[in-house]
Amino acid sequence: MTDTPLWQWSAAEIAAATRSGRITATEAVEAALARMDATNPALNAVVESLADEARAQAAALDASDAPRGALHGVPVTIKINVDQKGHASSNGVPAFRDLIAPDDAPIVANLKAAGAVVIGRTNTPEFSFRADTDNPLHGRTHNPWGRHLSAGGSSGGAGSAVMAGMGALAHGNDIGGSLRFPASANGAVTVKPGLGRVPAWNPSQKAERGMLAQSMSVQGLIARNAADLHLAMPAMIAPDPRDPFHVPLPWRGPEIAGPIRVAFTRDSFGWDMHPDVSAALDAAADALSDAGYAVEQVEPPLAREAGEIGYRTLMGEVKAMMGPDIETYGSPTLKAIFSEYFTHFPPYEGVELLQMMARRSHYARAWSLFLEDYPLVLTPFLLQPFFTANRDAEGAEGAAEALGRSHWSFLFNFIGLPAGNLPTRVADLPAGPQPIGVQIAGRRWREDLIVDAMAAIEARIPPACHRLWSQMG
Repeated sequence: MTDTPLWQWSAAEIAAATRSGRITATEAVEAALARMDATNPALNAVVESLADEARAQAAALDASDAPRGALHGVPVTIKINVDQKGHASSNGVPAFRDLIAPDDAPIVANLKAAGAVVIGRTNTPEFSFRADTDNPLHGRTHNPWGRHLSAGGSSGGAGSAVMAGMGALAHGNDIGGSLRFPASANGAVTVKPGLGRVPAWNPSQKAERGMLAQSMSVQGLIARNAADLHLAMPAMIAPDPRDPFHVPLPWRGPEIAGPIRVAFTRDSFGWDMHPDVSAALDAAADALSDAGYAVEQVEPPLAREAGEIGYRTLMGEVKAMMGPDIETYGSPTLKAIFSEYFTHFPPYEGVELLQMMARRSHYARAWSLFLEDYPLVLTPFLLQPFFTANRDAEGAEGAAEALGRSHWSFLFNFIGLPAGNLPTRVADLPAGPQPIGVQIAGRRWREDLIVDAMAAIEARIPPACHRLWSQMG
C-alpha cells in the first residue's frame, strides 16, 4: 500500500491509516484534490470544487483529540441533487442554479459525522432523469475509460469521479438505476439500498415528493470495491428524524446457514444478450460457486412484468407531478427524451395509476416468498455493453438501447429490494475497452448479504480500477 499513490487507496485503507495516525486527513484530502485537478478538466465529473472547505475540515479532523468515526479523513463527493448547506442543489437545471441549501441532507450529515471530507459536488443530468449525464448548466461528464462510452446516469459524475480517483467514495441516488447505471458504465461497485434503509430528505424542497418517488428513490454510494461499502454503509444508515419512514436496523443481519442459495437467471425477456454480458454472468456465477455459494439456474417470479409495470407506473406519477416543471424548465433535448420514455413505457393515469400503485404489493410479496428460498439473485443488468454518450437522446432506437430494456433495473426499485452492481469482465471491443457489470439482488434489509457476495467475487476477479488506472496513467 505504501508504494501506491494515495489517491488510489481504498476508503478502508485511508481510514485505517488516518485513525492510526500513519497519515493525516490533510494528506488524504490533498492527494484527492491533486488528482481532481489533474483529471477533472477532461472528465467534468466534479462541477463544484470544495477544496477550501475540504482543507478546513481536514485540518479540524487532524486537530481533534480522537478519530471522528469510521470514515475519518476519507475524501468523498456529493451529487448536486442533494442538499449540502450553502451550496446549490441545481439538479442540473439552469433555473435552479441559485437554489441554495439551508442545511445538510441526512446523507451528507451522516457522512460528515463519520469523519468523511467532502471535496466536491458531482454532475447529474437535468432533473436526474437520464441514463446519461449531460445538462445545459454544467455540460457533459465523460467516462474515464474513454469517449466511446457514456458515463451513465443519473449519478454519472459520481461514477466517473470515484473511478478516476477523485475521492474514495461517491454519493449517488437511484430511482430506476441511477447508482447501478454509472457503476456499470465506469466499472465501479455499488449497492442500491432497499426502501427505508438510508434516511433521505432535502431541506431546500418546497413540497413533498410523489409517493412512488418516495418509495422507489434511495440514497447510496459508488465505490471501487465491496469492502468500502461494508465500511461506509453503517454510517449511511444512521437514523435521522427528518425521514419519518427510515427503518433503524443494523447493517449486519442474522447469519444464514450455508451454503447460501443464489438464483441465477439469464432471462433477457426475448431480446438478444451480447456474448460479453453472458461471459460476465458466467464469471460471476463461477466465482460465487467457488466461494461456496449454491448457485442454481432458476427463473424468479414476474420479473419482466413487474419491471415494465413499475416503470409505467413511475412514468404516470412523473407525468402528473414533474411534467409541468419539465415542460417549463427542461431543455428541448430532455423533453424529447421524455417523449420517448412515454412511448416505451406509456404512463398509467387516473384510476389505473392508483390500481398499479396498489399492485406493487403483489410483486413485492411474490419476490419476498421467492427470496425465502433464494436469499440472493444473480441477474443481467444491461443486455448489451454500455452505450455511447447521448445514446438515450437518439430517438426511439437510442432510448430503447439505453433505457427501454432495463427491466432488471426498474424491477428492484419498484418493489423496494436492494440490488448491487459490480464489474466481472472488461471487454476489449472495437471501440475500446469497457467494463461489463452484473447485478446481485437480495432479501429486504439484507444489503450486507449482497456486499458479501460481491466481495467474494472480487476475491476471484480483480476490481476493474486496476486496468483503468494502467490505461489512464
